[in-house]
Amino acid sequence: MKQSYQEGSWFAVPLLDGGYGWGLVARLSPGSKIMLTYLFGPKLNRLPSLEELNTLRPQDAVKVLRCGDMALASGHWRVLGDIEDWQPAQWPVPQFLRRADALKRAWRVTYSDADPSRSEREESVPYETQGLEADSLYGYGSTELLLTKLLEPPEHPINRGS
Repeated sequence: MKQSYQEGSWFAVPLLDGGYGWGLVARLSPGSKIMLTYLFGPKLNRLPSLEELNTLRPQDAVKVLRCGDMALASGHWRVLGDIEDWQPAQWPVPQFLRRADALKRAWRVTYSDADPSRSEREESVPYETQGLEADSLYGYGSTELLLTKLLEPPEHPINRGS
């Protein structure tokens, strides 16, 4: 069976409280087990058109992470189409931060541009380093949970109580 997704494919992520968020496959490992994905909102109760998705840019992402592709391979995450003129350089692979809390040490991790499953370099950085995504590999359930939380509407001050 031919794989229905590739680098540059848009997909819908079902949210745990209903509705959808969006993702873009930015990189696939050889063998297609691990991908780098850009995740987007806002939460919608319908699937967007490819035209709507193609207006999104990397800076619009709510999160960039590495995750398995099982939900795409199984059809749990629906493929919505592809960017017409896919240019990977416009969707860069960010650096990630790995912390060893017990040691109070941290490393900036750089993954291969061609293979999001392979780290190419790790550099020691201050433990307090900010501004980088955590170096994690998400499963589809944890990706859905994270995106559900990220796309929750902000709590209105009047509903918070005193």
